[in-house]
Amino acid sequence: MTTDLGMPSGPGSAPVDSRDAASGTTGVPRLADGTALTKKDFTSDQEVRWCPGCGDYAILAAVQGFLPELGLKRENIVFVSGIGCSSRFPYYLDTYGMHSIHGRAPAIATGLTATREDLSVWVVTGDGDALSIGGNHLIHALRRNVNLKILLFNNEIYGLTKGQYSPTSHVGQVTKSSPLGSLDRPFNPVSLALGAEATFVARTMDSDRQHLTAVLRAAAEHRGSALVEIYQNCPIFNDGVFDVLKDRTEAAARILHLTDGEEVAAGDTVVVRDDQGVMTVAPRAEADPTRIVVHDPAADDPSAAFALSRLDSPDLGHVPMGIFRNVARPTYDDSLREQIASARTGEVTDADIDALLAGRDTWTVRA
Repeated sequence: MTTDLGMPSGPGSAPVDSRDAASGTTGVPRLADGTALTKKDFTSDQEVRWCPGCGDYAILAAVQGFLPELGLKRENIVFVSGIGCSSRFPYYLDTYGMHSIHGRAPAIATGLTATREDLSVWVVTGDGDALSIGGNHLIHALRRNVNLKILLFNNEIYGLTKGQYSPTSHVGQVTKSSPLGSLDRPFNPVSLALGAEATFVARTMDSDRQHLTAVLRAAAEHRGSALVEIYQNCPIFNDGVFDVLKDRTEAAARILHLTDGEEVAAGDTVVVRDDQGVMTVAPRAEADPTRIVVHDPAADDPSAAFALSRLDSPDLGHVPMGIFRNVARPTYDDSLREQIASARTGEVTDADIDALLAGRDTWTVRA
């Protein structure tokens, strides 16, 4: 099903400035100088329908509050979703959007991005939608480096279909579909994205508005595939799964902050690298200063970022939070447009076409 939110009206309809926007939205028309939008401009007239206490409310408010920073016309912003609680997002944003089919949001968004350079395209998905039926679509969008911003809400459960275990549920987790405990080993979404060579990978949390907004801003500025995992609470089927990270005292000891050029640390502990390159967490007082890991999200080799992602544990003892990787690489959609342009300008000659058509790989179809 699709939802056509209609052509937004008001300030967003002003003439556009001819300048390009930030690097992530190059080619997307900007608002004219002096024109500004607010959170209200990005809030649709649809009633928000999530369960009381759902973390989606906080994420929606953060996104609505952040979108005016892009300086883009609302009709040049598109949110594509799949199926799940998070996938109701397009209804609540006064932009264009599509509530698509299960797991296929990255594929649909890829088509939009490849054919419409004037659009800023975002994908909203959940751990079930993205990592189960949509797993292949997700990893191929990331490896191709399609200029998409993918927000993956991870509550470690299927919420919309009433509490079955998901691809991120822990081993032994008792759910409606695993009454004796799940036997599946879960995906780590950040590790998966890094393994697919995503050029931007980050993690944040629904309740940390400042951090969430900062990560969204960085993802928007990135040109290429950006995956943002957002820890999100499901108060009905997996309530409190991230509570230890929301308690200030616990968070200070558990969250390993990833800040460019700074030591990876949480409270009195730091991340160190041994002789084999393995990363572990150690008390600062006992750590060799030369082995303390200093974060570099711009490193071309994703090995260090991947090693950081493996510090996760089911008990949330230590959780890296922030931007794991942020590197520049040609995007699929830019390369595709360049290839088409070169063909149209004559770099592909008539002789090339004739040779292709007269080549050996032909078939004769007989009635």
